[in-house]
Amino acid sequence: MDDTFCPPLKPQLKLAVYTERPDEKMYFERFGRQFGVMLVERTEDPVLETACFADGVPCITVITTPIGAPLLEAFYERGVRFISTRSIGIDHIDREAATRLGIRIGNVSYDPDAVSNYTVMLILMAIRRVKNIARLCAAGDFSLRCGVQGRNLRNLTVGIAGTGRIGKRVVEHLSSFGCPILVYSLRRSSGRENGAYAEDPSVQKYARYVDWDEFLASSDIISLHLHPTPETRHIINRDTIAKMKDGVILVNTARGGLVDSEALTQSVESGKVSGAALDVHEDELGLYYKDLRGKPLSNRPLAVLRSFPNVIVTPHTAFYTDQTVSDMVENTLRSCLHFVNGEPNPWEVSTP
Repeated sequence: MDDTFCPPLKPQLKLAVYTERPDEKMYFERFGRQFGVMLVERTEDPVLETACFADGVPCITVITTPIGAPLLEAFYERGVRFISTRSIGIDHIDREAATRLGIRIGNVSYDPDAVSNYTVMLILMAIRRVKNIARLCAAGDFSLRCGVQGRNLRNLTVGIAGTGRIGKRVVEHLSSFGCPILVYSLRRSSGRENGAYAEDPSVQKYARYVDWDEFLASSDIISLHLHPTPETRHIINRDTIAKMKDGVILVNTARGGLVDSEALTQSVESGKVSGAALDVHEDELGLYYKDLRGKPLSNRPLAVLRSFPNVIVTPHTAFYTDQTVSDMVENTLRSCLHFVNGEPNPWEVSTP
């Protein structure tokens, strides 16, 4: 980010931070001093019982905890008019209720290398069967046996669904492996005839744009990088999986709701899907980022998928690097300052 950014201090902004993690604290202190922001730092989640921490505060910053209508009403009554979530996704916030109340919403951006690097790592782990290898090695079995032989990436066609900042970077990274790359984009170009899909020249250097059916039928590996919308919810389902190659591998570092987890479970059991690597899962709120050791896992599809030797599950950590945490904290404060100062805000999300 540009270190010359110096927002006017008029008057000093007071901001409530919810669910502050220890790894975020140093960045909140650093950027709070730099930007002249008075912080009310809380480790508690934003719920009705903790809404009082936002009394008299125009802006709050949250992470991916549910922010429903009753909580939004409680925040509005205390003077909150802007909520900045320290994430790209905003599906945990009831945007219709926020719009009705007059509370504006913002997200943040961060270095796309974190998620794109993690995605490539998961692709390699899936095709090299690292989960099974690690399990056998931990048990003292060092033999070359069935279940550990991998595949070369250059011999596989990789399909990238979504060519935003992260999807584009994944394409760039994969280009060095020599594998054929297909891309599918939901973004339409208004300047093209018949509403054709927009094609990014920087992506076309390394990959070929195809329609959805060809994408599904021709990809050995499918990696998802789509935003969560009504159009993309369960875009991977029984019907779309049926159109895929036998033995396809699915990677998801975007949003859990893109995949019908029941359909994926059945497809892994049948062998139609030979492997998966999932950093996100539908209905993950209330599970991920919690220490649930010794407790039953309430999400049954997730519990089943975790048990498969050919399915890698990680708890929504693809973003989690020192650079991205710094970016997220810095940009949530910048966003709140833009709002308070009445300035154009690149992170404000339009109403639904």
